[in-house]
Amino acid sequence: MKRLNNRAESHLTGQVECELDAVGNGAWVNQGFCGSPPPLPRAVSTIYNPQPVFQSSMSMNDMYRLDTPGPFPEQPPSTKQNSVKKQRGCCSFIKGLWGTTLTENTSNNRELFVRTTLRELMVYLVFLVDICLLTYGMTSSSTYYYTKAMTDLFVNTAGESGVRFQSIGTMADFWTYTQGPLLDGLYWTKWYNNQSLDSGEQSFIYYENMLLGVPRMRQIKVMNNSCKVHGDFQDEIQGCFDVYDEKKEDDLNFGLINGTAWTYHTEKEIKGSSHWGLLTTYSGAGYFQDLARTKEESSIILTELVNSLWLDRGTRAAFVDFSTYNANINMFCVIRLVVEFPATGGAISSYQIRTVKLIRYITNWDYFILGCEMVFCLFILYYVVEEILELRIHKFSYFNSIWNILDIIVIMLAIVAIVFNVFRTVKVDKLLGKLLEQPEIYADFEFLAFWQTQYNNMNAVNLFFAWIKVFKYISFNKTMTQLSSTLGRCAKDILGFAIMFFIVFFAYAQLGYLLFGTEVESFSTFVKCIFTQFRIILGDFDYNAIDRANRVLGPIYFVTYVFFVFFVLLNMFLAIINDTYSEVKEELSSQKDELQITDIIKQSYMRTFTKLKLKKEKISDVQKALRSGSGEIEFKDFRETLKEMGHADHEISAAFSRFDCDGNQILDEDEQERMKKELEEKRDALCAELNNLGMTYGKDLLEKPPATSNEQNNHSSHTSVGQEQFQRLAKQVLHLESSVAGITSRIELIMEKLGLQENAKGNKMAGKLNVTNKDSAETASDGSVVLCVDRGMKAEISSRSVRTNAKYDCHM
Repeated sequence: MKRLNNRAESHLTGQVECELDAVGNGAWVNQGFCGSPPPLPRAVSTIYNPQPVFQSSMSMNDMYRLDTPGPFPEQPPSTKQNSVKKQRGCCSFIKGLWGTTLTENTSNNRELFVRTTLRELMVYLVFLVDICLLTYGMTSSSTYYYTKAMTDLFVNTAGESGVRFQSIGTMADFWTYTQGPLLDGLYWTKWYNNQSLDSGEQSFIYYENMLLGVPRMRQIKVMNNSCKVHGDFQDEIQGCFDVYDEKKEDDLNFGLINGTAWTYHTEKEIKGSSHWGLLTTYSGAGYFQDLARTKEESSIILTELVNSLWLDRGTRAAFVDFSTYNANINMFCVIRLVVEFPATGGAISSYQIRTVKLIRYITNWDYFILGCEMVFCLFILYYVVEEILELRIHKFSYFNSIWNILDIIVIMLAIVAIVFNVFRTVKVDKLLGKLLEQPEIYADFEFLAFWQTQYNNMNAVNLFFAWIKVFKYISFNKTMTQLSSTLGRCAKDILGFAIMFFIVFFAYAQLGYLLFGTEVESFSTFVKCIFTQFRIILGDFDYNAIDRANRVLGPIYFVTYVFFVFFVLLNMFLAIINDTYSEVKEELSSQKDELQITDIIKQSYMRTFTKLKLKKEKISDVQKALRSGSGEIEFKDFRETLKEMGHADHEISAAFSRFDCDGNQILDEDEQERMKKELEEKRDALCAELNNLGMTYGKDLLEKPPATSNEQNNHSSHTSVGQEQFQRLAKQVLHLESSVAGITSRIELIMEKLGLQENAKGNKMAGKLNVTNKDSAETASDGSVVLCVDRGMKAEISSRSVRTNAKYDCHM
């Protein structure tokens, strides 16, 4: 009775928390929100049983342990317990470090599932922030303006003759451009007032961008008679140069045969790289000529090439390559100007300007990114171990989930990025060292710029997948599953619709290619036709070009395509998704919410609040014990007082010995004052924390709308009780125990009678059941106890081992 009247067995240590743990972590989980079956019904229960109320209020607070130390230390555990705890702590640390929903058994524990998912989400958000810093740390807004400046200078600037790079249409225009705007843009040795830059032979484009090495010109040719001329024209046409093909590439020396411009070099010899042009893909081989470091010498070289007909009928592509470096923004700009000479005649110009950051670590921000890269490597190592553990558990079934496959893709792309980052750093240092030793050579940054661009593209794709992967961790919320549920349910319908759509779509694409391909650029190839038709769906089209190409079939093509594809098929596609979304929305609205994050937060409030209250009551008990004595307090009196309040001997001894400095088993006035002072400080701190938690939780309750009667009934098991009510319920429980003892003895007598009359059936059995019910009713006649014996209870007959199926009803 003492223990029940004093809140718990112990108020000096954390045994209350242990008792709460014994109730079960999942005690507070609403069974309607998870798939686990509800607990089995009790055989005997009463309306005065306080256990569900106490269990729900305490178990909610067991959700999060409070790490605040108690007012007095506990007895130190034994060495064996310490070793066991260390082993368990190490295992739990490793398990918790890589604990995921795939490594933990969360099938029947919704709370553990949400906790594990939230922990994964928190860790992943840190990883996501780190990868964002890495990705955006490699780029800058200056990159665009650097590219734009180089484009305006070398592509959009016209010479005295009015020829711009984009307007090149013949070989003559090509030479006009190279001897005019190209040389003017490459060599800047004077200010705008014609004063010298005092930079020697080094050129600084726009006064800020240093030209690295010297520019290089290269051409690719095809052999004569690489195609066959029809017999009727063989007398008039002496030569035939086919469209470019690597197998038909000309590898013979020609012209002056006194330099690299007239001698063929393989791709390996000049360490070149292939180029994807507008017409086809060209190899990295051919004939090349490096220009000089000054404008005058370069002009002489170009004049010699023009006079010696370096470009002829066999030329299929000419390249101009050079690189610049801007130290202000630490950026390299690798430029390639390409002019293709198709077999039809004329010229088609294109360009490729790559602005990349090849030297990574100079400023403080760069070193911060270096730290982020190290953290990124640790994250990748962490996730590699995590995926290995999950593969080890689930084997090949691991790949059944699209999210797991996405994890593998992100990790693989990250590993490739790390390897390339190391390779790029080493390669750039080596290339720059060679360039500084021989400044008159061609600075071939094309290879590094290409792979740096691919590296940036890979990081962009990886970052995209990393953001999409966030859906994996927020899928426990039903609102977040609407997109995936809608797409998953209508996947079959969309697949069937896609077949029908693309049959019509490709039919119109072939029709447009055959009707307008010879005159309209957007229909000149079948691939362009496909993208042009997608643009028509979005409203971007040139109707006048279609009408000019075919005045009869053009309008018919346009009107029928818009009607069938836009008005019919596209709206069918939207109807499929809209209908499925409505079904998913209706089903989700009828389902109960699964465990929400707000539930965990609110329950943590109540849990922490109750634990702090218990700790405060511990201090109150000790303060009462101090006030009960006068003058010096002996250990015996101190012990008896606290034992009456329900505390254990070893806890009382530990508390007393802490302040008994002289060890005489007596607390003098100084020791009492020190104890009172410390207890008062701890009590004030706990009161302040309780007030803060109470205000926060009160705001949540005020913001929460009033619950209905059904909700109040559903959540009644989670309602906490006051101390007076708890003591009253405890008294009733004791009274109930004595009553149940008498009832149990009577039931045993009835069971013995049933064993003696086991052959009797029908009315005899019913009469004995009525006698039992009457006895139960007599016991509950005082109104303080109600006994419920569940239907279907199987009573064990110990004397004769006879089992009978007796059904009992609840009576007052």
